[in-house]
Amino acid sequence: MQKIRNIAVIAHVDHGKTTLVDGLLEQSGTFGTHEHHDERAMDSNALEKERGITILSKNTAIRYKDHKINIIDTPGHADFGGEVERVLKMVDGVLVLVDAYEGVMPQTKFVVKKMLALGKKPIVVINKIDKPSADPERVVDEMFDLFSDMDANEDQLDFPIIYAAARDGIAKLDMEDEDGNFECIFETIISQIPQPEGSADNHLQAQVFTLDYDNYVGKIGISRIFNGKVRKGDQVKLAKADGELVNGRITKLIGFHGLNRMEINEAEAGDIVAFAGMETVDVGDTVCDPVNPVALDPMHIEEPTLTVVFSVNDSPLAGQEGKHVTSNKLKDRLESEMTTNVAMRFEVVGEGKFKVSGRGELQITILAENMRREGYEFGISRPEVIIKEIEGVKCEPFEHLVIDVPEDLGGTVIERLGKRKAEMKSMMPMGQGFQRIEFEIPARALIGFRGQFLTDTKGEGVMNHSFIEFRPVSGEIESRSYGALVSMENGEALAYSLFNLQDRGVLYIKPQTKVYEGMIIGEHSRSNDLTVNPIKGKAQSNVRSSGADEAIKLIPPRDMSLERALEWIEDDELLEVTPENIRIRKKFLKENERKRASR
Repeated sequence: MQKIRNIAVIAHVDHGKTTLVDGLLEQSGTFGTHEHHDERAMDSNALEKERGITILSKNTAIRYKDHKINIIDTPGHADFGGEVERVLKMVDGVLVLVDAYEGVMPQTKFVVKKMLALGKKPIVVINKIDKPSADPERVVDEMFDLFSDMDANEDQLDFPIIYAAARDGIAKLDMEDEDGNFECIFETIISQIPQPEGSADNHLQAQVFTLDYDNYVGKIGISRIFNGKVRKGDQVKLAKADGELVNGRITKLIGFHGLNRMEINEAEAGDIVAFAGMETVDVGDTVCDPVNPVALDPMHIEEPTLTVVFSVNDSPLAGQEGKHVTSNKLKDRLESEMTTNVAMRFEVVGEGKFKVSGRGELQITILAENMRREGYEFGISRPEVIIKEIEGVKCEPFEHLVIDVPEDLGGTVIERLGKRKAEMKSMMPMGQGFQRIEFEIPARALIGFRGQFLTDTKGEGVMNHSFIEFRPVSGEIESRSYGALVSMENGEALAYSLFNLQDRGVLYIKPQTKVYEGMIIGEHSRSNDLTVNPIKGKAQSNVRSSGADEAIKLIPPRDMSLERALEWIEDDELLEVTPENIRIRKKFLKENERKRASR
């Protein structure tokens, strides 16, 4: 029986999970001296590298002395909470990371609650102790209060504490100690985290917690073996969530070591491995013994809270920039996303229209950004929250919102959120002129709030939110207070006309941008929409006049990213997403059609 420990690394977004895993890989000697690897090696896809966040949970394994430690790096963003919940069922203990200045954040609470409910053993790592504003003692007290508020048992309350600066590879058990390396983390994991239960002599039971896809071998289920042994080529039964049993054969057995995957011939209880060969495998399925199939409890996967409609691009510029533009291509791509992404749902709602539901705007914009990079062209509607009927009452999702703002700007933000039906729960100073304010707010009130919030706090505010529960629908919520500047012509925008339009509001386009009738070129400074002509040139005459050629000075246009544009649009508008551009447009391009629709 090999000596195994299974741990997950959980924390709020940006508290240093992936950097810590980097350090663990490096200091355990997993990387050979000849191997080159990047910073945040576990964040492997392009979007993760660009944004500096983890989107998909990933597993790795390291060897320390005679132990094998399986580590799962999890996402810290609330939209990917479903990933964290599944991962926690697969491990026997957890490293909870907390920033030595920021302390307990909404996602820390969310993941700690899940961890305690599953009875896992925590090790608390106070990270970033090298920050000038760090206050580790306060954060330790906050963690203890959080654990006791959430009814942790005696064993969980007696958690070991490690102080670390993961980026520099420093860790120690007491703030007074000399800076040491990660050896104290490895030793704490081996002494504090229990060995996996289950025996290699029992019948096989393994549960799939993440899916992967390979063009050669098809679907891959990454799973934890709870009981028994498994060998390459074994006949097995796959127990589905609905109780159905499917026959299967393991064509490939894959083990993990560092960033590498290698084929192995057998694995036994306690280990985390990947199986290939079963096309119908889903998250939560149990791979079990064909003679005595006993299924494990199916997993609860968090329900989506937001929906958007993906549609075929039908603008006048459709098909000029993208490679995949038809409804069949769009449908195939969304279907393939659903095979590995279990937190999302998708249904066909009309000719070339597909309703996609997810956990939040970030999750949906990441899907859209990936598709855009793959050459797809499509339209996206404004996000809407999912309304559920619970015991005859219409209910909507509510979020726990935490904001850190400069003290002198707190009043403005509280007033804004008051208009959006937010209820303030607490307010406390954070030091260095900042304060933390907590609210409970309907999820739909947060759509479109981030841009306004950054303006109000001069870019210094930080906001984080996580889902609480469904509650009865609160009344009307104020939305965007400014109208749109809508083009009335097709053609290329000219500097002369944009110069005359910039007094009317904020522009989103620059000269030489292709525009069409019904496309939104900026935000109006008033609450109504205004149709304008961005392609009108200067009328030339043969009479010379002084001051005729004044220099045209244009204010740089506002850069609209995918998230920002999706938050900005209203119900009668769409986002046109192509590999090269993101355009905002009205659903009805002609003005008379818009007037007819508004009646």
